[in-house]
Order: sequence, then structure tokens, then C-alpha cells
Amino acid sequence: MEYESHERYKEMVAALKQHHQKLTPQRLAIIRILAESEGHPSVEDIYSQLQRRFPGISQATVYRTIMLIKSLGEVLELGFAGGSNRYDGRKPHPHPHAVCIKCNKIIDPDLETLQDMTKEITNETGFEIVTYRLDFFGICPECRKRG
Repeated sequence: MEYESHERYKEMVAALKQHHQKLTPQRLAIIRILAESEGHPSVEDIYSQLQRRFPGISQATVYRTIMLIKSLGEVLELGFAGGSNRYDGRKPHPHPHAVCIKCNKIIDPDLETLQDMTKEITNETGFEIVTYRLDFFGICPECRKRG
């Protein structure tokens, strides 16, 4: 897992360099959090993690940096009704999510049949699938144990 997050970090930094964007310490810290986080953090989560290290950082800086990285195709934005948007830097391409309705934890299940499903939808409807979103909502094992 550490190797994967390091590789993602390098890919995200390379994308910024390729587009001639500044690599400020704050941007690099935001990218590192996105590359290492399995929990799909919100802007507020990232801001909270960085406040101590960068006392002058604002939520607006975090948001703008995430939007920049998203515009380069390096972050996937997940919007949920009634909550903050969450961001996935580990897998910036569309993929399924399992979302806990009690604690809002988000997990990335691996579904081998997903590609077959998109092909089947294309064959049945004639649509060229450009992107998709597939979310499953339930109660995670930790919340089920707590009752």
C-alpha cells in the first residue's frame, strides 16, 4: 500500500509539473494526503490535518488545490446529498464505492465484473459510456458491531 501511495503521489506531482503549476509546500502536502488517504477525505478533513503544519493555510487554498488537481484528472470528486464532497486521489478514475450510512466511511470494493457491466450497458442502449458512478449504501462492520 505504501508503494502505491508513493507512486500516486509522484504521478500527481508529475501532472502539476507537466502543466507548469507551482509546487508549493502546501500543494505537495495536500497531494500527499490525497495519495495516501484510503478514507476519501473532504476539504475540511485535509484542512484539519494541515492546520498545525501550515498555520496560514485556508480552506480556500485546500479547495483550489483539489480543484486544480481534479481538473488534471488526478482526483475523483464524490458528492453526497447532505454532506461535504469527498475526494479520492488513490483511484482518480470512476469506480464503485461502499458507503456507510452511519459513520460515512467509504470503501473501494474491487468488482471484476464492472467492465463487463459497462460493455453490456453499451450493447443494450447504444450509449458510449463516458463516465459512471456506482455507490452502494449500507452499514460497515464497525458500526454493525456497535449496534
